[in-house]
Amino acid sequence: MAKMHTRRKGRARSVKPVRKTPPTWLTIKKEEVEKLVLNLNGQNIPEAQVGLIMRDKYGVPDISQVTGKKVQRILKDNGVAPKVPEDLTNLIKKAIGLHKHLDINPKDLHNKRALQLTESKIRRLLKYYHASGVLPMDWVYTPQTAEILISR
Repeated sequence: MAKMHTRRKGRARSVKPVRKTPPTWLTIKKEEVEKLVLNLNGQNIPEAQVGLIMRDKYGVPDISQVTGKKVQRILKDNGVAPKVPEDLTNLIKKAIGLHKHLDINPKDLHNKRALQLTESKIRRLLKYYHASGVLPMDWVYTPQTAEILISR
């Protein structure tokens, strides 16, 4: 699949091995992994980095192999999942930064285009999250209220 706003193809990368069960050498239990994930979430570590920290510090190769659930599901089951999905939050933070930059540098055409592409991605993601029921239909992104939306 091509990248969203370019004519180039996606990056080649390694693929995780197809394995459903945890490795036999792993000594950590399912409950311990869930506690560690909740602890890392309590330290305001993003979901995307939780798996990396679990791999590097605690030797857990894959959280979903050990627990049978992904990080988002573990957080949702314990009632601490964020209301706005992480990918949408990151895009909105990027748009906020681009807006601030363009307020200072209004003639920066490259970043003006980057802001258009970022807001296009936000609108596309919002349409998907509205249709799938992740976000309520009255949740709307506007550049003027973006910082308020993220702070909640």
